Amino acid sequence: MTKQSQVTGLIGLGQMGHGIAANIQKSGRQIALLEHTGNLPLNDLLENGAQSYTSLNKLAADCDVIIICVTGTPEVEQVVFSEGGILSGIKSGTVVIDCSTSIPASSIKIQQAITQAGALFMDAPMTRTPKEAAEGRLNLIVGADVELFEAQLPLLQSFAENITLAGPVGSGHAMKLLHNFVSLGFSAVLSEAAASAESCGIKSDVFLEVLAKGGGAGVILDRLTPFIQSADDSSFRFTLENASKDMNYYVDMAQHSGAQTQTAHSIRELYSLAKGKTEVNTSVPHLVSFLSKVD
Repeated sequence: MTKQSQVTGLIGLGQMGHGIAANIQKSGRQIALLEHTGNLPLNDLLENGAQSYTSLNKLAADCDVIIICVTGTPEVEQVVFSEGGILSGIKSGTVVIDCSTSIPASSIKIQQAITQAGALFMDAPMTRTPKEAAEGRLNLIVGADVELFEAQLPLLQSFAENITLAGPVGSGHAMKLLHNFVSLGFSAVLSEAAASAESCGIKSDVFLEVLAKGGGAGVILDRLTPFIQSADDSSFRFTLENASKDMNYYVDMAQHSGAQTQTAHSIRELYSLAKGKTEVNTSVPHLVSFLSKVD
């Protein structure tokens, strides 16, 4: 089957999923879209030939590959297992790729159900931001067997720049949670330090210069710098709600594996507290302001 004849279905066309869909379409592949109130406007994709569906099982029946890009585990399981979900319409040989951030144990459960239906499953959660999604430059961390991974690599390369095979199904989501624990942990430490610097009378330009030339240098400092300088959060549009969700997932995974979670518990508590005391869709950089106000 050529890429032109293969139909790729997209479920979840928010800030990340819309970019994925646009880049798959640019590669010459046919795409099908699930209509949903959480989607960004689909006009551009539809004008370029995308087919729109209102039913999960009908979309599944017409697609050779299905990419899921929703919020987390409950939403992924709803897409798969609900009455009228993709499991009720999927055809033999279809490949399901979950790009959401989910609990690994759920991914293994989903794989078992998808396999019983004669289809194939892989987890491929993303890192980076909506900007890179629009540019086709996401990072993907894949959990799949080698043969399936290699077969789907050209599709993945149409919307991702760096693609890592982490191991069998579940490994992608496990590594994504490890990644987010580190990223969100760095963000929490840096935000608290920035708030403390303000309390100590250290100017933001001095704070940023010293960190950038020393042990604080890195991606998180780069993303938080515009906010620390001028309250510009455009470089880090990940919400406190999603941060709290991912930290819950990480602690759940770590505890079930027998790993230590002392630091993770503290970070999880901070994001939960900040989420509960800020407006909906507040982004992670605002943690700096939140910590500046906490008594």
